[in-house]
Amino acid sequence: METKQTPYPPQKQNLPGSEQEMKPRPVADNPSYKATGKLNDKVALITGGDSGIGKAVAILFAKEGAKVAIVYLPEEQEDADNTKNIVAKYGGTLLQIPGDISGEQFCKDAVQKAVDEFGRIDILVNNAAQQIPAENIEEIETKNLVHTFEVNIFSMFWLTKAALKHMAEGSVIINTTSVTAYKGSPELLDYSATKGAITAFTRSLSQNLVKKGIRVNGVAPGPIWTPLIPASFDEKRTSEHGKNAPMKRAGEPVEVAYSYLFLATEESSYFTGQILHPNGGTVVNA
Repeated sequence: METKQTPYPPQKQNLPGSEQEMKPRPVADNPSYKATGKLNDKVALITGGDSGIGKAVAILFAKEGAKVAIVYLPEEQEDADNTKNIVAKYGGTLLQIPGDISGEQFCKDAVQKAVDEFGRIDILVNNAAQQIPAENIEEIETKNLVHTFEVNIFSMFWLTKAALKHMAEGSVIINTTSVTAYKGSPELLDYSATKGAITAFTRSLSQNLVKKGIRVNGVAPGPIWTPLIPASFDEKRTSEHGKNAPMKRAGEPVEVAYSYLFLATEESSYFTGQILHPNGGTVVNA
Protein backbone atom coordinates (compact mmCIF):
# COMPACT_ATOMS: atom_id res chain seq x y z
CA MET A 1 0.00 0.00 0.00
CA GLU A 2 1.41 3.34 -1.06
CA THR A 3 1.72 6.18 1.44
CA LYS A 4 2.49 9.79 0.57
CA GLN A 5 5.37 11.68 2.12
CA THR A 6 5.24 15.35 3.00
CA PRO A 7 5.45 17.97 1.68
CA TYR A 8 2.05 17.95 0.00
CA PRO A 9 1.29 20.39 -2.83
CA PRO A 10 0.05 23.71 -1.37
CA GLN A 11 -3.76 23.70 -1.34
CA LYS A 12 -6.67 25.32 0.44
CA GLN A 13 -10.39 24.49 0.67
CA ASN A 14 -13.41 25.79 2.52
CA LEU A 15 -15.00 23.77 5.30
CA PRO A 16 -16.09 20.98 5.36
CA GLY A 17 -13.67 20.10 2.55
CA SER A 18 -13.85 17.62 -0.33
CA GLU A 19 -11.71 14.56 -0.87
CA GLN A 20 -12.20 14.91 -4.61
CA GLU A 21 -10.25 18.20 -4.62
CA MET A 22 -7.29 16.97 -2.55
CA LYS A 23 -3.84 16.44 -4.10
CA PRO A 24 -3.03 13.66 -3.62
CA ARG A 25 -6.30 12.05 -2.65
CA PRO A 26 -6.26 10.20 0.66
CA VAL A 27 -5.87 6.43 0.58
CA ALA A 28 -9.10 4.98 1.96
CA ASP A 29 -8.86 1.43 0.61
CA ASN A 30 -6.26 -1.30 0.43
CA PRO A 31 -7.21 -3.44 -2.60
CA SER A 32 -4.82 -6.21 -1.53
CA TYR A 33 -6.56 -6.67 1.84
CA LYS A 34 -8.06 -10.15 2.19
CA ALA A 35 -11.31 -10.10 4.12
CA THR A 36 -12.33 -13.06 6.27
CA GLY A 37 -15.93 -12.24 7.15
CA LYS A 38 -15.18 -10.88 10.62
CA LEU A 39 -18.29 -8.68 10.55
CA ASN A 40 -20.70 -10.91 8.65
CA ASP A 41 -24.34 -10.06 9.45
CA LYS A 42 -23.33 -7.02 11.54
CA VAL A 43 -24.87 -3.56 11.11
CA ALA A 44 -22.66 -0.48 11.51
CA LEU A 45 -23.64 3.19 11.72
CA ILE A 46 -20.72 5.54 11.01
CA THR A 47 -20.77 9.33 11.22
CA GLY A 48 -18.49 11.20 8.84
CA GLY A 49 -18.46 8.12 6.62
CA ASP A 50 -18.21 10.02 3.35
CA SER A 51 -14.49 10.75 3.49
CA GLY A 52 -11.30 10.47 5.54
CA ILE A 53 -11.19 7.99 8.40
CA GLY A 54 -14.94 7.36 8.34
CA LYS A 55 -14.79 6.43 4.67
CA ALA A 56 -11.93 4.01 5.22
CA VAL A 57 -13.78 2.41 8.14
CA ALA A 58 -16.98 2.08 6.09
CA ILE A 59 -15.13 0.38 3.25
CA LEU A 60 -13.23 -1.98 5.54
CA PHE A 61 -16.33 -2.90 7.55
CA ALA A 62 -18.26 -3.58 4.34
CA LYS A 63 -15.44 -5.76 3.03
CA GLU A 64 -15.67 -7.77 6.23
CA GLY A 65 -19.38 -8.37 5.69
CA ALA A 66 -21.12 -5.58 7.61
CA LYS A 67 -24.11 -3.66 6.34
CA VAL A 68 -23.10 -0.02 6.69
CA ALA A 69 -24.98 3.26 7.12
CA ILE A 70 -22.98 6.48 6.80
CA VAL A 71 -23.97 9.94 8.05
CA TYR A 72 -22.53 13.03 6.35
CA LEU A 73 -23.28 16.66 5.51
CA PRO A 74 -25.39 17.13 2.35
CA GLU A 75 -22.65 19.22 0.75
CA GLU A 76 -20.38 16.17 0.93
CA GLN A 77 -22.59 14.12 -1.41
CA GLU A 78 -19.89 13.62 -4.06
CA ASP A 79 -17.55 12.08 -1.51
CA ALA A 80 -20.41 9.99 -0.10
CA ASP A 81 -21.25 8.67 -3.57
CA ASN A 82 -17.63 7.71 -4.10
CA THR A 83 -17.67 5.77 -0.83
CA LYS A 84 -20.88 3.99 -1.85
CA ASN A 85 -19.41 3.09 -5.24
CA ILE A 86 -16.31 1.54 -3.67
CA VAL A 87 -18.43 -0.47 -1.23
CA ALA A 88 -20.64 -1.64 -4.12
CA LYS A 89 -17.55 -2.71 -6.06
CA TYR A 90 -16.81 -5.18 -3.26
CA GLY A 91 -20.42 -6.38 -3.18
CA GLY A 92 -21.24 -4.52 0.04
CA THR A 93 -24.36 -2.71 1.21
CA LEU A 94 -24.26 0.97 2.17
CA LEU A 95 -27.06 3.33 3.22
CA GLN A 96 -26.52 7.07 2.83
CA ILE A 97 -27.98 9.39 5.50
CA PRO A 98 -27.23 13.05 4.70
CA GLY A 99 -27.75 15.63 7.44
CA ASP A 100 -26.19 17.66 10.24
CA ILE A 101 -25.39 15.88 13.51
CA SER A 102 -25.13 19.21 15.36
CA GLY A 103 -28.88 18.89 15.98
CA GLU A 104 -30.34 16.34 18.39
CA GLN A 105 -33.44 15.59 16.31
CA PHE A 106 -31.39 14.72 13.24
CA CYS A 107 -29.26 12.36 15.35
CA LYS A 108 -32.43 10.56 16.45
CA ASP A 109 -33.69 10.47 12.87
CA ALA A 110 -30.39 9.12 11.53
CA VAL A 111 -30.45 6.22 13.96
CA GLN A 112 -34.07 5.48 13.07
CA LYS A 113 -33.29 5.47 9.34
CA ALA A 114 -30.50 2.95 9.88
CA VAL A 115 -32.78 0.77 12.00
CA ASP A 116 -35.64 1.03 9.50
CA GLU A 117 -33.27 -0.20 6.79
CA PHE A 118 -31.30 -2.86 8.66
CA GLY A 119 -33.34 -3.68 11.77
CA ARG A 120 -30.77 -2.97 14.46
CA ILE A 121 -27.34 -1.48 15.20
CA ASP A 122 -24.41 -3.67 16.24
CA ILE A 123 -21.60 -1.14 15.83
CA LEU A 124 -21.85 2.61 16.39
CA VAL A 125 -18.85 4.63 15.20
CA ASN A 126 -19.00 8.23 16.46
CA ASN A 127 -16.42 9.74 14.15
CA ALA A 128 -17.50 13.03 12.53
CA ALA A 129 -15.82 16.22 13.72
CA GLN A 130 -15.00 19.79 12.80
CA GLN A 131 -12.13 22.10 13.71
CA ILE A 132 -11.68 25.84 13.23
CA PRO A 133 -8.16 27.02 14.08
CA ALA A 134 -7.57 30.19 16.09
CA GLU A 135 -4.16 31.52 17.12
CA ASN A 136 -5.33 32.45 20.61
CA ILE A 137 -8.38 32.09 22.82
CA GLU A 138 -9.49 35.68 22.19
CA GLU A 139 -10.06 34.81 18.51
CA ILE A 140 -12.43 31.92 19.20
CA GLU A 141 -15.93 33.06 18.27
CA THR A 142 -18.66 31.79 20.57
CA LYS A 143 -20.76 30.53 17.65
CA ASN A 144 -17.83 28.43 16.44
CA LEU A 145 -17.07 27.22 19.95
CA VAL A 146 -20.66 26.06 20.47
CA HIS A 147 -20.91 24.43 17.04
CA THR A 148 -17.63 22.57 17.51
CA PHE A 149 -18.91 21.09 20.77
CA GLU A 150 -22.27 20.24 19.16
CA VAL A 151 -20.65 18.38 16.28
CA ASN A 152 -17.76 16.76 18.11
CA ILE A 153 -19.16 15.68 21.48
CA PHE A 154 -22.85 16.57 21.94
CA SER A 155 -23.69 14.45 18.89
CA MET A 156 -22.06 11.44 20.53
CA PHE A 157 -24.46 11.72 23.47
CA TRP A 158 -27.46 12.13 21.17
CA LEU A 159 -26.53 9.32 18.78
CA THR A 160 -25.60 6.93 21.57
CA LYS A 161 -28.84 7.61 23.47
CA ALA A 162 -30.87 6.87 20.34
CA ALA A 163 -28.83 3.87 19.22
CA LEU A 164 -28.77 2.04 22.56
CA LYS A 165 -32.45 1.16 22.18
CA HIS A 166 -31.47 -0.92 19.16
CA MET A 167 -28.21 -2.44 20.44
CA ALA A 168 -28.03 -5.83 22.11
CA GLU A 169 -25.45 -7.52 24.32
CA GLY A 170 -22.24 -7.92 22.35
CA SER A 171 -22.64 -4.62 20.50
CA VAL A 172 -19.82 -2.10 20.41
CA ILE A 173 -19.40 1.67 20.37
CA ILE A 174 -16.21 3.24 18.98
CA ASN A 175 -15.52 6.95 19.44
CA THR A 176 -12.93 9.00 17.54
CA THR A 177 -10.86 11.19 19.82
CA SER A 178 -7.42 12.61 18.86
CA VAL A 179 -3.78 12.85 19.79
CA THR A 180 -4.57 16.50 20.64
CA ALA A 181 -6.54 15.27 23.66
CA TYR A 182 -3.25 14.03 25.11
CA LYS A 183 -0.64 16.55 23.95
CA GLY A 184 -2.78 19.62 23.23
CA SER A 185 -2.76 21.96 20.25
CA PRO A 186 -2.16 25.72 20.60
CA GLU A 187 -4.27 26.56 17.53
CA LEU A 188 -7.09 24.11 18.25
CA LEU A 189 -8.12 24.93 21.81
CA ASP A 190 -11.82 24.14 21.44
CA TYR A 191 -11.28 21.12 19.17
CA SER A 192 -8.73 19.66 21.59
CA ALA A 193 -11.12 20.27 24.49
CA THR A 194 -13.85 18.29 22.71
CA LYS A 195 -11.42 15.46 22.06
CA GLY A 196 -10.46 15.36 25.73
CA ALA A 197 -14.17 15.21 26.53
CA ILE A 198 -14.58 12.31 24.11
CA THR A 199 -11.83 10.36 25.86
CA ALA A 200 -13.51 10.91 29.24
CA PHE A 201 -16.92 10.09 27.72
CA THR A 202 -15.54 6.84 26.29
CA ARG A 203 -14.07 5.72 29.59
CA SER A 204 -17.16 6.66 31.59
CA LEU A 205 -19.64 5.18 29.12
CA SER A 206 -17.70 1.92 29.06
CA GLN A 207 -18.21 1.55 32.80
CA ASN A 208 -21.87 2.51 32.52
CA LEU A 209 -22.60 -0.07 29.80
CA VAL A 210 -20.42 -2.97 30.92
CA LYS A 211 -23.37 -4.50 32.76
CA LYS A 212 -25.29 -4.57 29.46
CA GLY A 213 -22.46 -6.36 27.70
CA ILE A 214 -21.78 -3.42 25.38
CA ARG A 215 -18.14 -2.50 24.94
CA VAL A 216 -17.05 1.13 24.41
CA ASN A 217 -13.60 2.06 23.13
CA GLY A 218 -11.94 4.86 21.19
CA VAL A 219 -9.29 5.67 18.61
CA ALA A 220 -7.01 8.71 18.92
CA PRO A 221 -5.47 9.33 15.49
CA GLY A 222 -2.47 11.54 14.99
CA PRO A 223 -1.97 13.64 11.82
CA ILE A 224 -4.03 11.96 9.10
CA TRP A 225 -4.45 13.15 5.49
CA THR A 226 -8.17 14.00 5.32
CA PRO A 227 -10.30 16.83 3.83
CA LEU A 228 -10.39 18.50 7.24
CA ILE A 229 -6.72 19.48 6.81
CA PRO A 230 -6.84 21.69 3.68
CA ALA A 231 -10.26 22.94 4.82
CA SER A 232 -8.88 24.04 8.21
CA PHE A 233 -5.32 25.25 7.67
CA ASP A 234 -3.50 27.57 5.30
CA GLU A 235 -1.50 26.29 2.35
CA LYS A 236 1.82 26.20 4.18
CA ARG A 237 0.47 24.32 7.21
CA THR A 238 -1.35 21.89 4.94
CA SER A 239 1.74 21.16 2.86
CA GLU A 240 3.67 20.29 6.04
CA HIS A 241 0.94 18.17 7.64
CA GLY A 242 2.47 15.26 9.55
CA LYS A 243 6.10 16.32 9.22
CA ASN A 244 6.53 16.58 13.00
CA ALA A 245 5.35 13.04 13.70
CA PRO A 246 8.18 10.64 14.56
CA MET A 247 7.49 8.82 11.27
CA LYS A 248 7.86 12.20 9.47
CA ARG A 249 4.62 11.86 7.52
CA ALA A 250 0.87 12.01 7.87
CA GLY A 251 -1.03 8.77 8.09
CA GLU A 252 -3.53 7.59 5.50
CA PRO A 253 -7.14 6.92 6.55
CA VAL A 254 -6.80 3.24 5.61
CA GLU A 255 -3.95 2.89 8.11
CA VAL A 256 -6.27 4.04 10.90
CA ALA A 257 -9.27 1.94 9.86
CA TYR A 258 -7.70 -1.31 11.09
CA SER A 259 -7.87 -0.01 14.67
CA TYR A 260 -11.64 0.35 14.33
CA LEU A 261 -11.95 -3.13 12.84
CA PHE A 262 -10.05 -4.62 15.78
CA LEU A 263 -12.30 -2.85 18.27
CA ALA A 264 -15.43 -3.94 16.36
CA THR A 265 -14.61 -7.66 16.46
CA GLU A 266 -14.42 -10.40 19.05
CA GLU A 267 -10.63 -10.16 18.82
CA SER A 268 -10.94 -7.18 21.20
CA SER A 269 -13.41 -8.91 23.54
CA TYR A 270 -11.36 -7.98 26.64
CA PHE A 271 -11.12 -4.32 25.63
CA THR A 272 -13.49 -1.69 26.98
CA GLY A 273 -12.80 1.89 28.04
CA GLN A 274 -9.55 1.83 26.06
CA ILE A 275 -8.04 4.14 23.44
CA LEU A 276 -5.86 3.02 20.52
CA HIS A 277 -3.24 5.44 19.21
CA PRO A 278 -2.42 5.25 15.47
CA ASN A 279 -0.38 8.44 15.46
CA GLY A 280 2.91 7.84 13.65
CA GLY A 281 4.94 7.17 16.78
CA THR A 282 3.99 9.92 19.25
CA VAL A 283 4.17 8.51 22.77
CA VAL A 284 1.29 9.73 24.94
CA ASN A 285 0.12 9.03 28.46
CA ALA A 286 -2.90 6.93 27.56
